[in-house]
Amino acid sequence: MTHPTDTADLSFPPPPALAPFTRIRCEVGALVTLGPGHHGERRYVPLGGGTVRGPGLNGRVVEGGVDWQVRRADGVLDIAAHYVLQADDGALIEVRSEGYRHGPAEVMAQLARGEAVPREAYYFRTVMRFQTGAPAWAHLNGLLALAVGQREASAVLLDVYAIR
Repeated sequence: MTHPTDTADLSFPPPPALAPFTRIRCEVGALVTLGPGHHGERRYVPLGGGTVRGPGLNGRVVEGGVDWQVRRADGVLDIAAHYVLQADDGALIEVRSEGYRHGPAEVMAQLARGEAVPREAYYFRTVMRFQTGAPAWAHLNGLLALAVGQREASAVLLDVYAIR
């Protein structure tokens, strides 16, 4: 009998494909901390405007979103961003993006000071979900996307890939 944790006979089908979808550049405001909470330091970053360009979606970031964060005791930043994109045709698309950012302490300190750090030096990934009532963009209501992020002093860059 095979034990449930025995992986010797376990095979997986090929992983789902990732297809380039869009690149988001979003201006960010100053970090606001709410202080320590029971899961870590609770904080948020106001999101400004920005650009959305790529093969799957072009438009702009609507100012007014928020990136809620919890800085956990283990140094991991737990991210839950909520904002709106406006496609070039005027359609509004809600975005919910949840994930993690973490890395070596010295790299995270550089980011906190607003210094330029290559995105390969730390882990910044979110899973994105979309919602819209615009018929031309209804296909986004059933799409999951993976974003690979990079933090700059006053902006966040997200390379977004549709999970096929």
